[in-house]
Amino acid sequence: MDRRSILKGAGVAGVLAAGVAPAVHAQPAVRWRLASSFPKSLPTLFGSAEILAQQVKAMSGGKFEISVHPAGELMPAFGVVDALQNDTIDMAQSAAYYFTGKDSIFAFSCAIPFGLTTLQMNAWKDHGNGRKLLNAFFEKYNFFTASAGNTTTQMGGWYRKEIKSPEDFKGLKMRLGGGLFGETMAKLGVVAQNIPAGDIYTALEKGTLDAVEFVGPFDDEKLGLNKVAPFYYYPGWWEASADIEFFTNIKKFNELSPENKAILMAAMRVAAAETTSAYMTFNPIALKKLVAEKTQLKMFPKSIMDAGFKAAMEVFAEHESKSAEFKKIHQDFRAFQKDQILWNRVSEFPYNQYINSIKL
Repeated sequence: MDRRSILKGAGVAGVLAAGVAPAVHAQPAVRWRLASSFPKSLPTLFGSAEILAQQVKAMSGGKFEISVHPAGELMPAFGVVDALQNDTIDMAQSAAYYFTGKDSIFAFSCAIPFGLTTLQMNAWKDHGNGRKLLNAFFEKYNFFTASAGNTTTQMGGWYRKEIKSPEDFKGLKMRLGGGLFGETMAKLGVVAQNIPAGDIYTALEKGTLDAVEFVGPFDDEKLGLNKVAPFYYYPGWWEASADIEFFTNIKKFNELSPENKAILMAAMRVAAAETTSAYMTFNPIALKKLVAEKTQLKMFPKSIMDAGFKAAMEVFAEHESKSAEFKKIHQDFRAFQKDQILWNRVSEFPYNQYINSIKL
């Protein structure tokens, strides 16, 4: 059996364990650059890119290295897609819905209002049609995607005043992550703004913003948002999960050897798993800390959830009427979601109802 057959059958870890590593070491050194849309101050988000680089270097015996650059170091946070198109960088790490100004389809690769949960999103992409449909779309931008970790269900954001009804959104200047959520909230009267993570605190502190939606307790506490807005709402119905991704330059990927391609793909899997589990671990710890520091934790009333759902469905219908490609992806997404809801009714939902009702 030749070396490529071993690699295909055993995976990277098996290859290295089987002693084929010298063949990898014999290859010319590869040096890539990755530009992130996140700052170093967010160790979980930015950290997934660092995990990727560490894994690639270790598995290649130092022959394949990726230098990781936070937002603003090589280019602005939202400049990474243009850089990939222009072959300026080899990889990026970002949230696809930041780029819905180019095309609203970008949102499906990260999060849409009333979308899939983390496990459901992974399943749609990996075993449904999600990754195939989205990567076919991303070809025109010269990259393909792989998960860099999922934030899991996000919070509903920080507010200077209480939000008791849909009317309280009218005229509210709010930082939103981007995507179809911004259009949905605009229907509720919100003045949506999409600004990088590093600028959020100052804008909220100075009153340029009335509210901020970012991620969840761990990241939000790192940014200090509880110091400038007292009310913290849940759930983030616009992000039942948010898949942060690695964007890989197609041309540069095709230049890699088969071994380095396998190493890169395996390393992305490791980084994604590590990041998602980190959010599950650190979010509850951070939430307890925020509440102890007098954060006023509040649940969105049903009237707001209902208004948000109605507005979101209007946004989806509008986009479907303009784009056959958007409609195809959205319809596939919802068909998959319906099956997941059916399964959830007899699996996680009744279990969670019970376990949440008892004292452990």
